[in-house]
Order: sequence, then C-alpha cells, then structure tokens
Amino acid sequence: MALELKQSMKLVQQLVMTPQLQQAIKLLQLSRLELVNTVNQELQENPLLEEVNQDVVEKVPGETEPEAARDQDPREIKGGDEGIKDINWDEYMQNYEYYPRPMAAQDEPGRGFEATLSKKSSLVDHLIWQLRLSPVPKEQEETAEMIIGNLNEDGYLDCSLEEIAQAAGVELSMAEGVLLQVQEFDPVGVAARSLQECLILQARKLEMQGTVVETILRDHIKDLERKRYDAIAKRTGLSMEEVLAAVRIIIGLDPKPGRTYFGEEPRYIIPDIYVNKIDDEYVIQLNDDGLPKLRISNYYRDILFRNDKTAGDTREYIQEKLRAAAWLIKSIHQRQRTIYKVACSIVNFQKEFLDKGLAYMRPLVLRDVAEDIDMHESTISRVTTNKYMHTPQGILEMKYFFKSSIQQKAGDKISSETIKQRIRQTIAQEDPTNPISDQEIVSLLARSHIDIARRTVAKYRESLGILASTRRKKFV
Repeated sequence: MALELKQSMKLVQQLVMTPQLQQAIKLLQLSRLELVNTVNQELQENPLLEEVNQDVVEKVPGETEPEAARDQDPREIKGGDEGIKDINWDEYMQNYEYYPRPMAAQDEPGRGFEATLSKKSSLVDHLIWQLRLSPVPKEQEETAEMIIGNLNEDGYLDCSLEEIAQAAGVELSMAEGVLLQVQEFDPVGVAARSLQECLILQARKLEMQGTVVETILRDHIKDLERKRYDAIAKRTGLSMEEVLAAVRIIIGLDPKPGRTYFGEEPRYIIPDIYVNKIDDEYVIQLNDDGLPKLRISNYYRDILFRNDKTAGDTREYIQEKLRAAAWLIKSIHQRQRTIYKVACSIVNFQKEFLDKGLAYMRPLVLRDVAEDIDMHESTISRVTTNKYMHTPQGILEMKYFFKSSIQQKAGDKISSETIKQRIRQTIAQEDPTNPISDQEIVSLLARSHIDIARRTVAKYRESLGILASTRRKKFV
C-alpha cells in the first residue's frame, strides 16, 4: 500500500481558551480576599484603571451651588491679627468644649487596631528564654537550641537524638543530658519523644514516681488506650477502684503540652452574600464592602480618542491596556451576577433549612442548581468555592448546602447532613457507662424509616469526630 499526502477540509468545533476567558474563570473561583489582592495588583500594573473614591461627592451636572457658597467673598483671605483681639475666648470655650486627645489615641494613616496588638510568644521563644536563664554550659547551648528547634506543634521532639548529636558534633551521652535539662522547662512534658514519655514526665513532676499512675503509663499504656481497665487490674494485682483512681489522674494530664503556644490565629470570615428574611421573603444582597470600585481613567481615554500626533506605539499600548481594563471590569461584574444567581437558587432549594434548621436540609447536588439557572456544573462548582453566606442559620460556606441523599423506606430522600445530626443527637443522649453501638444506631434510624448500613453509620460517626462505643465508655 503506497503512502501519499493529501489535503482535505473538515469542519470541527472546539473551545478556544482565550486569555480573557481564562481570566474570567480565574476570577470566578477566587475568594473575597484573593479577589481584592488581584484587583489591587491590576491597579498597580494597568495605568488605565482607577479606583473610585466613594468619599468624593461628584457634582451633578446642572446643579447650582448653595446660597451660602455664592454669598462668600471669593477674594483671597490674608492672614493677620485683625479681629483676633475682638474674640471673647471665654465665651468661645464655653460654647465649644475642647477635649485634647492623647497621643496614643490619635489616628495615624494606615494604622488600625491590629497594629497595636502584641505578637504572641511562640513555643521556641518561650523555651529559648528559659534556656538563657538556666545554668546550661556554653558548650551545650547549641545542642539545646537544636533540640528546641526540632520540636513540633505539640511540643514533641521530631528527630532522633543521634541526628542531633551528629549535627552538633557532641557525644550521644551529652545530647541525652541536654535533653533531660530541656525537659525540665515549662510547659511540663515538652521535648518528649512519645506520648508515653510526655505523660510520665508530667506524672513525675506531680511527684508520682513509683505510684500506680507511673506503673500504668510505663507498663500498660496499650491497655490504657483501649480502656481495658480490667486487664490492667488483673496484671497489676490492684483493685478496679485503684486503677480507676489512677486513670482519673492520667486523664487530667496534657497530651499536647505545646499546643498552647502553637494555637492557630483566628480567621475572620467576611461573607460574600447576606440572606435576610423580610416579610416571609428572603432578600439576597451582595456584600461589596471592601471591594475596590473600578473605572477607566478619563485622562488616557482622552489621549486615545484625541486626534493629535500621539506616537503609534503609545496609542497601541493604551489600546491594549484599555481592552484589559474593560475586560477586567466586565469579568468582575459577571462574577458578581453569577454569584447572585447561584445564591438565589440555593435559597429557593433550602428555604425549609433556613426557616427550621438542620433537620430540614434538603438533598442538593450541583446539577440541580445548574439546571435551575441554566449553567454548567463546573461553573457552579467554581462559584461555590471559598464563598460564604450570612444566613439565619449562621455564616455557612456555599458548598455546605450541597449534600448527598439517602433513600428512605417511604421513598423520600433525606440529606446526609440530617442523618449526621440524628447520629450526633443520639450519641449525646446515651448513657456514658453503656454507650450505644453503631448497630443500635442503625436500628433506631430504621424506626424513622431511614434505611442505612452499619458501615455508613461508622463513616458518618468518624467524620463527626466521635469515637467508637468501646472507646466512649466511661467507668467513672
């Protein structure tokens, strides 16, 4: 068979991702903070973009000036001492009381309340401060600093002593001695290499060496984790009361001594949408506070449309930036309109949830909203990413309203979030000394015509952060 080259025409359709379309898709999935940062960056890079100052009141064409302004003498007012001596300053101070503000309270440009807050001390800073005050020899300070620098967020040592000794160039015995000194620092239990060592250090600080508490932590930690207290009593020859008394002390110890200093800073959420109920109707309002209001600079617009001898390269540059600025403004407006449409559709689907609470949440998927507002599912997914709604049920992420469904025996569907709420309430009402099992939860849900497997109950329980019944049982 001979090979030959031929030319042919074929008509095909394909989606071309232009830079403008890519920018619109990117803006659609940005969070509020990311959008503000993107707009501020564009303001710096594109000279044709301007931010509208809301504090400046623009004069309406055809509006006349107030009479008070017309009656003022437009001539220049010269400074001097004329008339100052004629003022009755005592009467002036009585009519206009003046309270001087302290220097610390004066407003400074760009200085907010957050700027006056002190920095939170970290665990490393706290331990280094104690190291400088402790009688540690100079030749051991480098090893101590390496130990402190290799602690994780919980206060545990993340690497082996052999690695620290090798890095510091000291003997292993010296590194072990330095570790014992660091373990004496506050918080108690810091620089431990395991949970067992951390709890033993705290027990010894409570002067419980050689007691039942130390014996359980040293020799029966596995049984303690599984709450097999009867096995501990049998192996130690102690009574159940003595074992339970020691367990109560162990429960009061801190398994993560470093978390006080590694706590995450609170993240404040500014909702993108406000949903308020007014006269039995939900009113949806976009939150535009803090978002820069953009417009195209009239100065560069005049240069572009002016018939002068502007250089060709200059005009081409201005035209390019003009198209970029116009498309950015259009994309932001389109983003806001899309978010509004999606929010309206979600509110229409979840009215009962907004009125009555979590038990009335309706099963909802992206396809339902996409078909309702005639958009693609991928667009709905981008819109609901990192967007938040302020509702009568609290501030919720838009993705929160999309829940899978479980088929009931009666034929109706129920939201998975509603089932999780049922599981949470059932476990909250159980007897701590006789916790309810996953199979018993299945039986209770079946009475409400909810057909669900035991493994599904276990999956939902684990997603709620609830332990199994054997580990929830309390003996005291």
